Amino acid sequence: MAIDAPPLPTLREDLIARLAQDRTYDIAIVGGGATGLGVALDAAARGFSVVLVDSHDFAKGTSSRATKLVHGGVRYLAQGNISLVREALHERTTLLNNAPHLAQPLPFVMPSYQWWETPFYGAGLVAYDALAGKAGLGKTQFLGRDATLKLLPTAQPQGLKGGVKYWDGQFNDARLALALARTAATKGALLVNYCRAADLIYIDHKVQGVLCEDTLTGKQYPVKARCVVNATGVWVDELRQKDGDANAGDGRRPTKPMVAPSQGVHIVVDREFLGGDTALMVPKTADGRVLFAVPWLGKVILGTTDTPRHDLAREPLAFEEEIEFILTESARYLRRAPTRADVKSIWVGLRPLVKPQDDEGNNTKGISREHTVLVSRSGLVTVTGGKWTTYRAMAEDVLEKCAEKQLLPQRPQGATVHLKLVGATKGGSAVQSICLPPGLPSYGDEQSVVAHMPGASVELAPGLTEGMVRFAARYEYAVTVEDVLARRSRLLFLDAALASSLAPRVAEILAEETGLPPQEAEFKVLAQQYLLIAP
Repeated sequence: MAIDAPPLPTLREDLIARLAQDRTYDIAIVGGGATGLGVALDAAARGFSVVLVDSHDFAKGTSSRATKLVHGGVRYLAQGNISLVREALHERTTLLNNAPHLAQPLPFVMPSYQWWETPFYGAGLVAYDALAGKAGLGKTQFLGRDATLKLLPTAQPQGLKGGVKYWDGQFNDARLALALARTAATKGALLVNYCRAADLIYIDHKVQGVLCEDTLTGKQYPVKARCVVNATGVWVDELRQKDGDANAGDGRRPTKPMVAPSQGVHIVVDREFLGGDTALMVPKTADGRVLFAVPWLGKVILGTTDTPRHDLAREPLAFEEEIEFILTESARYLRRAPTRADVKSIWVGLRPLVKPQDDEGNNTKGISREHTVLVSRSGLVTVTGGKWTTYRAMAEDVLEKCAEKQLLPQRPQGATVHLKLVGATKGGSAVQSICLPPGLPSYGDEQSVVAHMPGASVELAPGLTEGMVRFAARYEYAVTVEDVLARRSRLLFLDAALASSLAPRVAEILAEETGLPPQEAEFKVLAQQYLLIAP
């Protein structure tokens, strides 16, 4: 399919040259995850001048390590958080409409092994449908034993009474983040990865910009902005602390941490363990947690955990008890139990849960999943919490707060409600299911461009060609081997051993394209962390 306009090049030399220009932006955003990129796109769509920097790659942190679900939050409904569920269900539909090449509806089945589970959970899911209203993706259905096994052929048949089928959404998180970045760029925003906020710039005790440092060269660039947004996820307190230290003489109390990180572990196994394109969901495991078995890009994701974590490691490791929990609980619901030897990849993400300012506890289940926007006395805007599904609504809230505090002029909301992201098919043509192995369809209406790149016919692995690597370097901000194998393609998250084996050739291509160090050795070390090593 022909595309409306050629993709915008992302040559790093040009991006840095633009960053070095002496100008004042309307808004500078620190953090290139879902939240920061959502703010960048919304602000650019409203006509503001925008710059965004990230110390690593876009979506390197939490935003590439989700359970890959675009959902209203069934468990939040059980907690009585109706407003959060209603907002998320509305935003779910918006996301599916604006990025159909990266997000699609997905059927789920809750299997019932107790007589009361089908009517009990079914009633909740009918309420879930009612909250969705016209934004619903499909009707909840009560299933008998045979119908449940037809949809979940590998479910444990012993003791199975029936089940409930319902609908939610699924997406490719890292590639959606990239689509947000690239769409913002088409609206004039400047986005630079591998560029950290070394410090804040003040004029008369008010935040008026960011001192940016290119982490590849060490060079620093002062960037002036009328408004600065701290959207660094679980790391927001680091920039908040700098802001507090800079203004410590104004009589304020010390900056109190606002994030309580929670660790989520996901294990990937082969598709055969689920045997279909329907996800399995257990709302309450032995210890009260939720368990998913979700088909994704030709594999199955098992997870997730919800464990307090007190450090902020960029590459956190799974705790042994989390691995055992996922494998043990999976064995209770699947006919063939996955073992450690079956694990293709294991990844960990840190969720930025917003803790009450008087809370010192460690129970993350009771901490808010909603987002919070704070503005310091110096004008630093901080946003954290929330979830991928509601990134767009969060961005609107941030800009509303900026206007309320007179950091930006008020401009109408809604600029992104119907804004198709880069790659979204304009004619509404059918999109390949995200459950299937990765490939060209994830590029949407840019797939013809990718198919004509040099090396497009040379397959490195299923779903990855040399042409895709070159496209990533030229048009998708990719600098390192990790950028390509973890986030432009998702091979590190699908099969860590295979990804490691491809590193040398990917490094060669990147070096040809960018002239920058592709960090092959660093990637191979990283890939080892995604392999499940015997305890």
